[in-house]
Amino acid sequence: MDMVGQFLTMIRNAGASRHEKVDMPASKMRAGIAQILADEGYIRSFKVAKDSKQGIMRVYLKYDEKGSHAILNVKRVSTPGRRIYVKSDKIPVVRSGLGISILSTSKGVMSGKQATEKQLGGELLCTIW
Repeated sequence: MDMVGQFLTMIRNAGASRHEKVDMPASKMRAGIAQILADEGYIRSFKVAKDSKQGIMRVYLKYDEKGSHAILNVKRVSTPGRRIYVKSDKIPVVRSGLGISILSTSKGVMSGKQATEKQLGGELLCTIW
């Protein structure tokens, strides 16, 4: 099961339906991606609540003044069936710098800008704008 793809789809669908928040099962990978989205201003915030099993993550979505979702498009690049790895000098620039790319590196999940600064390559998870 593609947990990153499921995470991105749940956020995309909740934004299209104008929900204030969306709940999903928590994981370290999802929390890392949510932290990047919060830092870059694509979501308001997120919380991870512990329960007896896996934990629940609640993501609070962000909208602009017109009521449209802050995330216009999400593209899943690397899938479980086809992994895409990039070197630090080959990290793509999304929409001429208006979007972000998210990578899974040996130092954790980080944005393309952070990975370029630290000269780290890794698996290109998704692009968002």
